[in-house]
Amino acid sequence: MRLFVGLDLPSSVNDHLSLVSGGIPRARWQTAEQRHLTLRFIGEVDGGTQRAIVEALQTVRQPRFTMNLAGIGHFPPRGEPRSVWAGVEPPEPLHELAGKIEQTLRTIGLEPDSRNFAPHVTLARLRGAPKTKVIEFLQNQALLRTQSFEVDAFLLYSSILSPRGSKYTVEETFALDD
Repeated sequence: MRLFVGLDLPSSVNDHLSLVSGGIPRARWQTAEQRHLTLRFIGEVDGGTQRAIVEALQTVRQPRFTMNLAGIGHFPPRGEPRSVWAGVEPPEPLHELAGKIEQTLRTIGLEPDSRNFAPHVTLARLRGAPKTKVIEFLQNQALLRTQSFEVDAFLLYSSILSPRGSKYTVEETFALDD
């Protein structure tokens, strides 16, 4: 099973993102069901490892916090853009939570994530999109800002890849502290 840890977005935030999702030819825009904020990609694991992950993540303690999506960008930062994303404000609680999750997963023997954590929500995947249209989108949405929302849990997701994009299923929910 292919797993990752992330945050779900409230419907009001997804509605806002749906309104700005367009204007780049050949972009594959993420649907509301596909939008999330990844805290830690895990990858393929067997059933025993999945159970160990669930048990370990149940020990993560973090207070609830409020955040919003703000700003826009693309990956990779240099070269041909492969995705556009919305940023996060404030990022500090997410860095703290992601760090605790990373540390916890290491205690059960998972290899450290090789990528630096950069909190974001992917809006679209790009393949052959005209660079001028990507730049135009980034300029038009530079001041993107959603309403604030409370983060009261993080989730363990499974994902199945398909030509039309990934399908995500929530496997477990882990409540944050009051």
